[in-house]
Amino acid sequence: MTQLRHRIPVSLRHNWKLVVLCVAFLVACWGVFGSGTIRPYVTTVQAAEAKTVITNLTGTKDLFDTSVAHEVKLTFTDAAYADMLGEYFKDDEKKYVEADLVVDGTTIPSVGIRLKGNSTLMGLTWKGQTKQRNFPGGGRRPGGFPGGFPDGFKPPGNGQPRGDGGPPGGGMFGGPPGGLFGASLKGEEPENLPWLISFDEFVEGRRYQGHSQVAVRPAAMGSTTMLNEALGISVVGASGEPTQRAAYSSFSVNGRPSKPRLLVQYLDEGYAEELGDGVLYKSLATSSFEYKGEDQTGYTTDFKQINKVGGRDMQPVIDLISWVSKASDAEFAAGLGDRLDVESFARYAVLQNFMVNFDDMAGPGRNYYLWYDLGTKKFTVITWDLNLAFNGDAKSGIHDTIRMSFGQGPPQQNPQAQPGQQGQAPQMPQGFPPPGDMGQGPPGGGGMPRMGHPLKEKFLKNATFKKVYEEQYRALYTKLLKNGAATGLLDDLVASYKLNAGADAAKVETEAQTLRTFLRTRAEALSSDKAISGV
Repeated sequence: MTQLRHRIPVSLRHNWKLVVLCVAFLVACWGVFGSGTIRPYVTTVQAAEAKTVITNLTGTKDLFDTSVAHEVKLTFTDAAYADMLGEYFKDDEKKYVEADLVVDGTTIPSVGIRLKGNSTLMGLTWKGQTKQRNFPGGGRRPGGFPGGFPDGFKPPGNGQPRGDGGPPGGGMFGGPPGGLFGASLKGEEPENLPWLISFDEFVEGRRYQGHSQVAVRPAAMGSTTMLNEALGISVVGASGEPTQRAAYSSFSVNGRPSKPRLLVQYLDEGYAEELGDGVLYKSLATSSFEYKGEDQTGYTTDFKQINKVGGRDMQPVIDLISWVSKASDAEFAAGLGDRLDVESFARYAVLQNFMVNFDDMAGPGRNYYLWYDLGTKKFTVITWDLNLAFNGDAKSGIHDTIRMSFGQGPPQQNPQAQPGQQGQAPQMPQGFPPPGDMGQGPPGGGGMPRMGHPLKEKFLKNATFKKVYEEQYRALYTKLLKNGAATGLLDDLVASYKLNAGADAAKVETEAQTLRTFLRTRAEALSSDKAISGV
């Protein structure tokens, strides 16, 4: 509902009473003139209707310049904030709140801010209460999993540093008790929450340095620096694939203590313009990539169109889904290159394995975007949301399926390990699926989040594309790991973090050292992989 409302022009939202009167008039006409059938048709036209940019604020510094310090201050009323949290806890609605923003000394009044995220917010508490969640077949239960945790189940992990090279407190149950992935957030601490800042929610046509929205990543997931996500964004960029810009900034809310937070470029209309002439689609957390027929309204829970709304539509995505679902192995091998940038997609798949990121397009969050180039008529898959990158088994092979991490590493590494040591599998209650069985439940069912993606699975199983994948893996291994480039990117991020007010130098160095260990372990493991070494 919030996403739909954000698409409605500000002028229309401000004149809703007139809209209601018009609707009432149409209803009256229907009563007078009858109930003839009206069939709506959605067509693709050549001219795209673009949003008009009225104001583009320049600011004093490039928002994503990592060589300088930044400062972001938010101010909003306690009443508006309490109302926003109340609606979220009651109805899951992420309502926009009007706030005043100061970015690097530039005051921007009346921005819109709302909570951002799904699994990240599952650990959110307010006034000591955990949000009750509605799940089909599972009733209203607190906690993270669809259907809730089994009665009496206490997630393992206590936030201690892990033994498998993963981030301290990371993994599914690492860090303090809380959400699905260890996020422990309090409504009483708004400076730690994940936010989406909208420059044009209440002021139509306004952008800041070309951006209509900017994401503020949470101080959670077992880390206050989100260094792993920052590194993931940098690694994707260094690979040559589309990525987002990101930078650290001190961040304060209503005068509360300031700490550096990671600001991330949001994939909005401005981002689409940077990519070129095409259409950007966001995969939603409820996406299934299943063919549902030609009625475009059947895909509203699968994808959201970001740009050229009214000028272009969902048909290219529907055509791709339909073709992938129906193509034989031979047809898939012969025709995929006409529909998808194959080498780019191979690099996408390589990067997710390289970064040990299970929550990609095949993960429970369905985290990816589709870019449809109107010139080539081909899709590109864009990486999005890397808060779980560099987490899990650093020794995973290039053809291994990256699984959801439970914080202690895969049990096969050391089946004789004592509790708390590397390789110790968490003791799960009777009937609770082990890590390897994650994602077998149906979408929207009462089981665990479903894993897998038809396009990615079909691509990696095909002998032709498997070779392309391995070629790209060897190239990126040499470019990013073998020569230490990834470690260099990490060092740059640490230096950038320390520039900002409130930086915890000791904390960031500790987290950086854990990531350096992860990268070193990853490099050693991949160097011995037959597909990389050729032995």
